[in-house]
Amino acid sequence: MPIPSLGAAASGIEIMQTDLNTIGNDIANSQTDGFSTQTAQFSDVLTEQLQPASGAVGTTLASTNPSAVGAGAQIAAIQTDFSAGPITQTGVSSNVAIEGNGFLVVSDGGQTKYTLNGDLQIDANGHLATNTGGLVQGWAPGKPTTSPLTPISIIVGSTGAPAQTQNVVLGGNLPSNPSGPVTITTTMYDSLGDPVPLSLTLTPTLNTNGTATGWAMQGTVTGATANLWNTPQQLVFDGTGQLKTLNGTAVTAGQTSIPIDNKPSNYTWSGTAVPNVDFPAVGSQTAVTQFAGAQTLLVTSQDGNAAGTLSSYSIGADGVITGTYSNGGSATLGTIALAQFANPGGLANMGQTSFMSTVASGNPQVGQPGSNGLGKLQGGAVVGSNVDLATELTDLIEAQTAYQANTKVIGTTQTVLGSLMQVG
Repeated sequence: MPIPSLGAAASGIEIMQTDLNTIGNDIANSQTDGFSTQTAQFSDVLTEQLQPASGAVGTTLASTNPSAVGAGAQIAAIQTDFSAGPITQTGVSSNVAIEGNGFLVVSDGGQTKYTLNGDLQIDANGHLATNTGGLVQGWAPGKPTTSPLTPISIIVGSTGAPAQTQNVVLGGNLPSNPSGPVTITTTMYDSLGDPVPLSLTLTPTLNTNGTATGWAMQGTVTGATANLWNTPQQLVFDGTGQLKTLNGTAVTAGQTSIPIDNKPSNYTWSGTAVPNVDFPAVGSQTAVTQFAGAQTLLVTSQDGNAAGTLSSYSIGADGVITGTYSNGGSATLGTIALAQFANPGGLANMGQTSFMSTVASGNPQVGQPGSNGLGKLQGGAVVGSNVDLATELTDLIEAQTAYQANTKVIGTTQTVLGSLMQVG
């Protein structure tokens, strides 16, 4: 006949071996980036009812409790803990750490998988990929986050388009007692990225005391057949040294722009677009002024650039990848997507720190990092394993003790059976 104690102890040994396997796997992956610790969960096996419950009979017989003997234990589940591990700065541009809720979405051999491992790299085709070859998914530049996901492409050394100059911003001081005209220079760029050398000359009108009462500004471009403006632009400052009028019009709050009248000849300018010469807001730190002292007027910035090559990139908290080009320009290269689940514990563990959705996890809810409950990203960093070695070593001792105790049950049962065989 079956001996329940043997069966129960055997089941205990079996589940403790599974527990040891789980703990051992956690310890082995204590240094695996993006690894999520697992814990074996137990439940008892269906019991044998020895005696049912009975009700009381008046005042002559009390009620009795049911009696049952268990048949051992079984594995109820292997639970995955997706709590965040420590974030480590790596300085590697392709690495990314998830701060908060969400998984990276990866296409791996035609299957969609999800991972917390942000130890990413750029493959031979310029795709952002996991170290096991999965292609990280997101959105191409200009695509809305509601559009289908595609692989993220970052091709270092690729050509960035030129940008035609739209704004030339001035700043600094024009001396109130000038010794003569002031000339400043800069380089603009046309729609093909060709350089356009620009000179702006400001000629003062002086009163009898040698103080400037106004300035006439004209612009020229090397090789051009006409000045930038049909007539010089007139600048007048007030008694506090602040810009008062441009071409007779009062300067109001905010930046003031003067469009040029004539496109530079011998250069390619798209459509009707022409650059503006901009004066920052009056009273700001970058405003054009007329104070006593040195001449410091200059072009503080212009927004055009020649064609360049992608030299570096960075990943923002919102998943946007920004590329920097050799010409000083920048552009969006794509946006990394994150996915979240109603029940992440229902994800199927596929190994290599990747998971797949199941009916238990629910469908993925995909979105941009930092939106709709999704966490943010930290570029140049990775999330490490969340294994707590102190906890695992404690669990290891407990599992070892339970394993040995179950073997004792088997040994004791054998001794009892041996004694029984000797009767008679």
